[in-house]
Amino acid sequence: MLMRVLRRIQPVFVLLALGFMALLLRSQWEELQSYTWRIDPRWLAISAGAIIAAWAVEIVIWRWLLRTVGSHLPFWPAARIWFLSAIVRYIPGNIWQPLSITILSERCGVKPEATLISVILYQVITILAVAPIAAVYFALTGNWGILTDLLREATPGLILLALTPVLVFVARPSLLIELVNWALHRMGRTRLPIGLSRITLIALMAIAIVDWLIWGTAFCALAFGISEYIPSQLWTLAPHLIIIYPVAYAVGFISFLTPSGLGVREGALYLLLAPLVGGGGVTVLALAMRVWTMLGELIAAGVSALFPDRGSEALDSLPIAEPLQDAETAQERGLGEGLTAGG
Repeated sequence: MLMRVLRRIQPVFVLLALGFMALLLRSQWEELQSYTWRIDPRWLAISAGAIIAAWAVEIVIWRWLLRTVGSHLPFWPAARIWFLSAIVRYIPGNIWQPLSITILSERCGVKPEATLISVILYQVITILAVAPIAAVYFALTGNWGILTDLLREATPGLILLALTPVLVFVARPSLLIELVNWALHRMGRTRLPIGLSRITLIALMAIAIVDWLIWGTAFCALAFGISEYIPSQLWTLAPHLIIIYPVAYAVGFISFLTPSGLGVREGALYLLLAPLVGGGGVTVLALAMRVWTMLGELIAAGVSALFPDRGSEALDSLPIAEPLQDAETAQERGLGEGLTAGG
């Protein structure tokens, strides 16, 4: 019943998302216009290419997680769903994109429970993957931006705090799966047999780290594409720009207060980068990255909408993948029954 209602009102979600995106652009337009732009097409092309590569990696991660819950989507139908659902992130609250992915995936024959769990696991794994990146950065540089003097002494404790969820999840990958299946059971949904071993989790987190570094590269290339820097500044700033962007993105995401971390992500970028880039420069850069990404998502969604929804037809000729279970998992729990332990 709920899924039928959501399917019917999905066009409303899309219109709301477009409206919020338009309001966002309007609110930031004056500041963007007043900035002295120095456009370098070469760096902008690198940034655009990095964004496309990052999207491709994200789709790979999501498809892998779908296979762990016994479902499957070919790459192009999965990419279409990914891009069409991306624009609803700009509706306040971080639940609309997962709901949109669930609705679109169901049209391709994927159970809502499978999609929901795969998206939850995707979000958890990708956010957790930021912790090792941040830990290495803050340990090596000690740079907390404007807050450096305040947080310098607390750096070891903050690093340990950030890494604790990663260590817990790696030690027992089945923990989150058990909680999600318990929630499904409470909602009257079917429990899903999921094979997520420690090796699989570490591999997914490694891919997610690569994905974040690609996003950071896109952010760094955009900075060099709209501002003028001498070669020595490029080498000095690049590591900070590449690493700080995923940290700020994660801060914005876990705020759960604004659509797509709006304002929170930009604030985190300002706090961490202002001493390096300057307050005005980082403000414009943060806004430019937001607009640059939004334009890319709109173009990707528009192109995806041009292609018919043939995901179900493609799936008719493909077997549904069995849940992934490696030797460690099979030994501990046996095949085909119940939750798979993660070590």
